[in-house]
Amino acid sequence: MSQYLLSTYAVAGEVPDAPPTPQDMQLFMQRVIDLEAEMDATGTFVFGGRLYDPDAATVLRPGDGDVIMTDGPFAESKEHVAGFYIINADDLDAALAWADKVVAAINHPIEVRPFQATGRVADQMPGA
Repeated sequence: MSQYLLSTYAVAGEVPDAPPTPQDMQLFMQRVIDLEAEMDATGTFVFGGRLYDPDAATVLRPGDGDVIMTDGPFAESKEHVAGFYIINADDLDAALAWADKVVAAINHPIEVRPFQATGRVADQMPGA
């Protein structure tokens, strides 16, 4: 079994036509709760989380012997990662099927990417 990252995307500055009603919000939350319960029941769910908007990001990059810290996202983009799930899936087709369910639940685009390896880098070194 492999692990996959399901990245959920939002569009910066995108404002819905009207704020969600309490009923709409309750339906949205129930879809997410149901999806996560299904993931739990099937052993698919590993970890998930929702992120703050990109303006809450801090980027660190190498400089001339120092580390340079800046506020905000690394790349300017309309779309940004809004949250994610890490799931267990037998193959890409199974991961895509779960991503389809996530799209249906949250109504946002999803990017699916397999992890190359799991664990710590030191554990993957020859002789480890």
